[in-house]
Amino acid sequence: MLTTETVSRLFSGFDNLNVMIIGDVMVDSYLWGKVDRISPEAPVPIVAVEKRENRMGGAANVGLNVKSLGANAIICSVIGHDLKGNEFLNLLVKENMTNEGMVRSDNRVTTTKFRVFGNHSQMLRVDEEQTNDLDEYEYEELVDRIHEIFEKWDIDVVIFQDYDKGVISMDLINYVVELSLEKNIPVVVDPKRKNFLNYKHVTLFKPNLKEVREGLNIDFSDDDKGELDEAIGKLKDKLDAEMVLNTLSEKGIFIKTRQVSEIIPAHYRNIADVSGAGDTVISIAALCLALGAEALDMAAVANLAGGLVCEEVGVVPIEKNKLQDEVIRLLTR
Repeated sequence: MLTTETVSRLFSGFDNLNVMIIGDVMVDSYLWGKVDRISPEAPVPIVAVEKRENRMGGAANVGLNVKSLGANAIICSVIGHDLKGNEFLNLLVKENMTNEGMVRSDNRVTTTKFRVFGNHSQMLRVDEEQTNDLDEYEYEELVDRIHEIFEKWDIDVVIFQDYDKGVISMDLINYVVELSLEKNIPVVVDPKRKNFLNYKHVTLFKPNLKEVREGLNIDFSDDDKGELDEAIGKLKDKLDAEMVLNTLSEKGIFIKTRQVSEIIPAHYRNIADVSGAGDTVISIAALCLALGAEALDMAAVANLAGGLVCEEVGVVPIEKNKLQDEVIRLLTR
């Protein structure tokens, strides 16, 4: 049970954690402007650009959330030898985050999502990316970096943040999970379709409903707790995962362990943008697990955090003090 004292102790404990984040990083590139006319060339609005901004996205947004919560985030990924790759490394420097887990490749582009906002509303997104698997050289370089980080740092939890862009493979999963199990380090996963059933023996697996349906090739009603419980139970058994944390969009979160099977309803929010909510959920869940929090408490805090970031426009990390205040206000007794 959460109390003001246990919440304060939990959030203070985040400051002592080292977190390894493995996955597909990207640059979120924003163009903000004003729309007051339609183009004469085609029936599309003209956005007069007033501001540009680049942010770290994808697995790097998980790193930002981890850092914002007070922990040390070490991101492991592969980016291109290109302008956006330079921009990404510059963003790491600005955030005072290490680049020792980053590999650069001449054969890949740095994934970039260009978002165009006009009159405070998103009007267009353009993606520049490639999704093929890493080649042998890139894979070995990444594995070497990961091994060095395990040797250098006392890693408290590993996060796989998968966006199906090619960085994560079954071989990489097996290598990291086996090494983590040997060192008694929890592994948490935010999956995507390609590797969905490759994450065997992990501590926590966090899919959304669409991913569960596609990954298991089954349909079920998320309005029926019995059907939901059966589906998530099948997934948990198939992966031999300790727990599954299933996000249910506006309905909240479903947590299933050997002892627990419960839906935690979402808290009412003024939703501005759902981008990055899953990144926040996996970040807070990982930190809570690293500190030995109870599964229900972890799920409740993660559920609240995911809703909080939806009040912000764009992909932004959670604010630690704001989240702590909300947890105390809404979850303690």
